[in-house]
Amino acid sequence: MISQLTVFLENEEGRLASAVRTISNAGINMQALFLADTADFGILRIFCDTPKKACAALIDAGYRAKLIDVVAVKVSNKPGELANLMDYLNDTNVNVEYAHCFIVGEYAYDVLKVSDPSLDVKLSAAGFDVCKPEDIYVID
Repeated sequence: MISQLTVFLENEEGRLASAVRTISNAGINMQALFLADTADFGILRIFCDTPKKACAALIDAGYRAKLIDVVAVKVSNKPGELANLMDYLNDTNVNVEYAHCFIVGEYAYDVLKVSDPSLDVKLSAAGFDVCKPEDIYVID
């Protein structure tokens, strides 16, 4: 499992910019950012180089932030790779609470929030390339 920084933001003008500035001012580099919204609030999900430090900086600045364990699987950036992963999860009765993907070069990273804390071990045993924390960020 790897740590994903999750921040709850009021759905107000400037809140995203302020949160990103808080992280930047703490000397933290973000590698990926995902934002989902509702009418009242947004959920900001971030991969950064030092997630614990980023979480502390945001909390100190008054944000509701926490670290969430997720699984990231590295696959070739070609058709069918995500479908293969989803088929495996379906066949093994793993429920995906949410997912997002990003691309770096010729690889895609499929990020999954699941309720099974041992999914990373199971995926590795099944031949999937599961990312370790140090593949994504500096372990702080």
